[in-house]
Amino acid sequence: MILSMTGFGRAEGVFEGKKVTVEIKSLNSKSMDLSMRVPMRYKEKEFDIRKILNDQIIRGKVDCYINSETLEERGDVRLSKSLLVAYMQELKSVASDGPDFEYLKMAVRMPEVISSKSEDLTPQEWLFLQQILSEALAAFQSFRAEEGRILGEELKSNINYIKQFLAQVEPFESVRLEAVKQRYQATLKEFENVDQTRFYQELAYYTEKLDVAEEKVRLAQHLTYYVEVLEKEQYNGKKLGFIAQEIGREINTLGSKANHAEIQKLVVKMKDHLEKIKEQTLNVL
Repeated sequence: MILSMTGFGRAEGVFEGKKVTVEIKSLNSKSMDLSMRVPMRYKEKEFDIRKILNDQIIRGKVDCYINSETLEERGDVRLSKSLLVAYMQELKSVASDGPDFEYLKMAVRMPEVISSKSEDLTPQEWLFLQQILSEALAAFQSFRAEEGRILGEELKSNINYIKQFLAQVEPFESVRLEAVKQRYQATLKEFENVDQTRFYQELAYYTEKLDVAEEKVRLAQHLTYYVEVLEKEQYNGKKLGFIAQEIGREINTLGSKANHAEIQKLVVKMKDHLEKIKEQTLNVL
């Protein structure tokens, strides 16, 4: 089973009058790129939270938002009157032509004039936050698994299309080689005293150069291997990307040797589905 790098998970709960919300979302990335927004209350645990996310998400461009909202009215707001007066006096000394109310509005926005009493993070609240984080991660992984299931079906479908087009190459091979032989024989008639033995040696050489049997075998093997890795290996996105490159190499070689309009059409169709595979593989974890 494969997992998509696209994921979303959200969980929330209430602890001692505070509503805690954790939201995790991700997109594809070559490595783990984690961005976090954590309230000051939980800053001391940011490293631990990062480690939990890194261990479970593995790879992706990840955004994690943690929010803490007070639900109950609290009487722990403190106004520093002395600091407020000091700010107002300083503001007046700079511009003394304004009313006191205007200075008051500016002064209350200054640092530390209004503050709230903050309690230390207790072990119980930390355990509660870990539980909410775990629930959000479970929802996130479930989203990834479902996206991965859909992605896997699309990848297998595109692999099967390439297999079908590859099977359609064979009927044109004998026709192609016969056309090459006739073309060379027609050219031969334009010359006199041509060494027949040398001619057939050259014809055999070019026939061998145009032979695509090895490319067909290797392409079929790569297609089978891709599906095996897709179904049996975990966190296989990078490996599938490498196999897709090898599939592309064999398709390109097949196209360069084709020398036949119908085979070229089949190669173009293969390339079309391979591009879809490459794009989809980028989103596999």
